[in-house]
Amino acid sequence: MNKSELIDAIATKTGQTKTGTEQTLIALVETIIDTVAQGDSVALVSLGTFKAAHRAAREGRNPATGEPLSIKASTLPKFVPSATFKAKVKGQ
Repeated sequence: MNKSELIDAIATKTGQTKTGTEQTLIALVETIIDTVAQGDSVALVSLGTFKAAHRAAREGRNPATGEPLSIKASTLPKFVPSATFKAKVKGQ
């Protein structure tokens, strides 16, 4: 499902216009991105939690040469699905 298909599905379920639904979806995504970028998390009970995950600096290896190299510490976005979401995907 792409963005326009998602907008169509939400508009059909809610009875809202596609334009209004698209604006709401864009606002939702931007709010989640801005919140996680600030270091906070966003928890949607039936969906899951969006948060920032911190990775420590570590040693790695160049796969082509096998030479050791240092990998810098980083912060990446992470999504942890809720138990409800996991159960639905499993078919339970």
